Amino acid sequence: MRGAGGGANLLALRSHNTALVLDLLRKAGTEGISRLELADRTGLTPQAVSKITARLREEGLAAEAGRRASTGGKPRTVLRLVPEAGHAVGAHLDRDELRAVLADLDGTVVARRHAALDLGAGAEAVLGRVAAVVGELGAEVAGAAGGRSLLGVGVALPGPLDHRRGVLHRVTGFPEWDGFPLRDALAERLGGVPVVVDKDTNAVALGLAVGGEGGSFAYLHLGTGLGAGLVVGGSVHRGPRTGAGEFGHQVVQLDGPPCGCGDRGCVEALCLAAVARGEMGEAARVLGTGAANLVGLLDIDRVLVGGRTVEGAPGVFLGGVRGVLEARARRTGEECVGVGLVSGESRVAEGAAQLVLAPVFGQDG
Repeated sequence: MRGAGGGANLLALRSHNTALVLDLLRKAGTEGISRLELADRTGLTPQAVSKITARLREEGLAAEAGRRASTGGKPRTVLRLVPEAGHAVGAHLDRDELRAVLADLDGTVVARRHAALDLGAGAEAVLGRVAAVVGELGAEVAGAAGGRSLLGVGVALPGPLDHRRGVLHRVTGFPEWDGFPLRDALAERLGGVPVVVDKDTNAVALGLAVGGEGGSFAYLHLGTGLGAGLVVGGSVHRGPRTGAGEFGHQVVQLDGPPCGCGDRGCVEALCLAAVARGEMGEAARVLGTGAANLVGLLDIDRVLVGGRTVEGAPGVFLGGVRGVLEARARRTGEECVGVGLVSGESRVAEGAAQLVLAPVFGQDG
């Protein structure tokens, strides 16, 4: 597996103007787009567009897609993105399993891996397992893409954590991870391949936004824990200390049952306790109560729910959350926000890949 030194140059890709051009090439699909259209839509000069596209073609990121008739003059050459020219690995580290995907520049998943994982086994064991899976997927990049480099690895796992520095805080139930520099430690294991670390909920929220989910929304993830990814005004909201979205640890029952975070009566503790009792309807009602608090605080457009526990009883959770939000809307006289399901076992891993890919196209990563 090669680092970022060969193939696509990350520093070049992340220039603002290049990102604008790449984003338009991606949106144009296989039909392509002409240099003149690129100049019109980006506001760049034709000369600047020509320099950028020449560099992208040299890097193998863009290619000719034929010619298109013009209104007078000679036909225009159109260009398209070459999706297979770059890849990212997205890895989801849950408390008991690891899911990883290999995605091309379009975000299309071309390979998957799934393995057991014990997040409490210690940093050495966890890093070794992740590095092995990334190595397997990196080998597939070399085989499928003529040896072109891996752009990077996105890692998503339960929070809280410092997204900017890639440092974990006290993951609920795993205090030994507090202060661990996961980003730098994994990058060293991978021989310098760039690594981005974020919360599992933020990864899914980013993937949804990149995939076309518009407006402001909250993604509520109920699996082995409970958290939220928030998108406000089209961008993932992480907060000044990147700690936003610790949804599961809002207290909704004073002197309630103890939670792994050290507090009592948290939404997560109440939800997971109801799930353990087999009372999915009660878990959904508690989740809806937390969702109603978010709607009241942030005035978001939509609430989306997902995670392996939700997928075990999707109708129950959708109905339960929607019922609480409809009751709130009747009390306040406001229009009820939409409620939707986010399904798919690899959604977190796919979103983690977007932590690497989205910035290439000028999107929040």
